[in-house]
Amino acid sequence: MKLPGLIDPHVHLREPGATHKEDWDSGTAAALAGGFTMVLAMPNTQPPITSDETLKLALQAAKSKARCDYAQYVGAGPENTEALAGLAPKAAGLKMYLDQTYGPLRLDDLSLWMAHFARWPQTWPIVVHAERRTLAAVILMAALYDRQVHLAHVSLREEILLIRLAKERGIPVTCEVAPHHLFLTHEDLSGGRSEVRPPLATSADCQALWANLEVIDCFATDHAPHTLAEKDGPNPPPGFPGLETALPLLLTAVHAGRLSLDDLMARMVTNPRRIFHLPEQPGTSIEVDLDETWEIRAAQAHTRCGWTPFEGWKVRGRVRQVMLRGREAFQDGKVIAKPGDGVNIRETRIERRE
Repeated sequence: MKLPGLIDPHVHLREPGATHKEDWDSGTAAALAGGFTMVLAMPNTQPPITSDETLKLALQAAKSKARCDYAQYVGAGPENTEALAGLAPKAAGLKMYLDQTYGPLRLDDLSLWMAHFARWPQTWPIVVHAERRTLAAVILMAALYDRQVHLAHVSLREEILLIRLAKERGIPVTCEVAPHHLFLTHEDLSGGRSEVRPPLATSADCQALWANLEVIDCFATDHAPHTLAEKDGPNPPPGFPGLETALPLLLTAVHAGRLSLDDLMARMVTNPRRIFHLPEQPGTSIEVDLDETWEIRAAQAHTRCGWTPFEGWKVRGRVRQVMLRGREAFQDGKVIAKPGDGVNIRETRIERRE
């Protein structure tokens, strides 16, 4: 079956600063293998993307290495409210870290939230990492400033119910859920390999996400690779790879009757494009064998990190081919697109290539 190229609005490609576990080359190869033809990269790199200088650093690497289309977020910090506003047209959006995560960008002072909300241009997206009471506080901020806010990786029953109520009251929030929060609980993994932010929750939380599917605007992988040595080490960093497992997991759920293909396309193509003001990609599609049953194996993946929390899972549905702007980019396990074939969607007019 032919489907549109997928969009992932939440990936961590680890460049600059941690290319031993991922970079724009390997990460966008993984994206194409997973059926994603556009990715939006998060700013908590080393150094973090918080200025014009660091944004140029990230985009320079992407220009030479990215195999699919892309954009780069900038990160809200305590001293860059004025500088970031001028970067909005060049960025995927503004990312605000309001709870503990991987990296140094957490904002604890509410006055800093207010400064960024006041200065970031109204027409450009704000994405927040917020959990529980912090999520409630940022929903209040969205109401006070009457501006759209996108809530990243929602994981808990209390959060999805609060978002439902906020939407019913007309507060301009949207949200995403990651596949690992739909399919895994805190009982499924142990040790460092279970570490992720937000943490894996309970089966009741998973069930609540599925029961409130209509409240969820996007499925986003939160692809956050770390090596096995790091995950199994004494101070395991949080994060899972996800670009190559998201679609087969969700297609398996389609076969099980938990959602429809239309539900999938709305949350992986239509809604991300609308929320993040993304261009169409002419001549772009993916060919999927909806019925192929196979086992997820990290050894067959393109991501550099070398592991997956879904090792050995049996899934139904596999990407066979990806066309990117009129050219074949992936075919039967092989990435054909070359480093540099991807374009910055905030800078370049997207055109079909012959």
